[in-house]
Amino acid sequence: MMVDSFGSQTLAQVKRKNFFACAALLALGVVGHCGVSGSLDPTPLLALLGWSSTFVLLGAAIGAGWIPAEWSGVCSGLVSLVAATLLIYVTGGPASPYFPMLSALPLVVATFASEVRGSTVLTSLGMMGVVLLLDMLADMPLRQMLLHMSSFGLISGVAIYLAGAYRRTRSAEKAAQQERWVAQQERWVAQQERWVAQQERLAALERLAESERRRVRAERERAEVERLVLVGQLAAGVAHEVNNPLAFVKSNLHYLEQELLSEDGPVDRAELRDVLEETKQGVLRIQQIVADLRRFSREGETGEEGLPEDALHEAKRLASVRLRSLGEVSTDVTPGLPSVRLGQRQLVQVLVNLLLNAADAVEMAVPARRAHILVRAKRVESGVRLEVEDNGPGLSPEVQSRLFEPFFTTKPPGKGTGLGLALCREYVSRVGGTLHAENRCEGGARFVLVLPTVAERTSAPPCSLAS
Repeated sequence: MMVDSFGSQTLAQVKRKNFFACAALLALGVVGHCGVSGSLDPTPLLALLGWSSTFVLLGAAIGAGWIPAEWSGVCSGLVSLVAATLLIYVTGGPASPYFPMLSALPLVVATFASEVRGSTVLTSLGMMGVVLLLDMLADMPLRQMLLHMSSFGLISGVAIYLAGAYRRTRSAEKAAQQERWVAQQERWVAQQERWVAQQERLAALERLAESERRRVRAERERAEVERLVLVGQLAAGVAHEVNNPLAFVKSNLHYLEQELLSEDGPVDRAELRDVLEETKQGVLRIQQIVADLRRFSREGETGEEGLPEDALHEAKRLASVRLRSLGEVSTDVTPGLPSVRLGQRQLVQVLVNLLLNAADAVEMAVPARRAHILVRAKRVESGVRLEVEDNGPGLSPEVQSRLFEPFFTTKPPGKGTGLGLALCREYVSRVGGTLHAENRCEGGARFVLVLPTVAERTSAPPCSLAS
């Protein structure tokens, strides 16, 4: 609507200027007529001045909006036809020097009023009528009249064709302009849609990043909680493990005190050295227990490599506070095992978890029995294979199928979270290893852990807890 209004105003301004320019040319025509004819005959002068004045009025009316700009050509054609007829009649009819001016009228209308269909045809018919009328008033011979009609008819045909061609050109230009405008609007809409889509993608990426941050934080917190649960399970046996060395440390110190205060005879220095050595070993044992628990419970980086042999010894020491009262843990470890693609801390956590699970399984066995847990570690083609065997009741098919599911546990309430084995498998799967459980032929269960070595790292996608 605004574009059309602006276009109409522009067209009106152009038409107004054209009428004023034509009026000025007609005024100059008055001066030229007087100079050429050498007379001041008022009749042709009045015709030319009236013609010029009418164009001024038409220009003013169109500029003010009283006459639609599209009808300006029709108005100018009618005015020009009447004024030219009067001017030619008073200056000699067909013999007038202005007689050829009639042929220009259809061309003028075709140029200035082509947007109005039929205006050129009406002007051409009016021109032909005026030519016939002037020829008849001048008693023109029929042959001469026919020549006039044919020549002016040819000019009318050219004007009508040009008017049609001009309208088609204008229509094509308007259609092209409309298409360009539509295309521009479509580009603008597409640009807006791309901007909106980009903003949505950025928002989605931000949400994804935030979700990933929360997932990593939750996973880290979950792992820390599970490790602290293991520490809590180990803490139950810490008192017993500390009390044993503490008891003979206390006894030895009492003995040393008695010997040093005794006045009955000489002091046996060799025996005192033996007692001091035993006392020292007891203190070191207590120190080792506290250091292992502190290191295991401390939060920190896990690293990217682990040494199976060292991890087994540390896990055995940690689990011993729980296992010593239940039975024995024996190991069968091939010396010189290579590093594996699992951090030392996580490797220790996995082995402690497997050892404590083995202890729980034996403890729940009916009838009661003394635990015998065997840990093997050897080099295989796919990496390093670690096995934890127990002499418990084994695994039922239902338990074996759900053993690594999150929050699944066969322990009594308060004894476990059901996340330990699920986390163990997740840690192992991330580095391309495997962890599975099976029943032994001679009874009990066996957990088999296979880890790739550092030189045999494989590309494996992360495995979810539900795997």
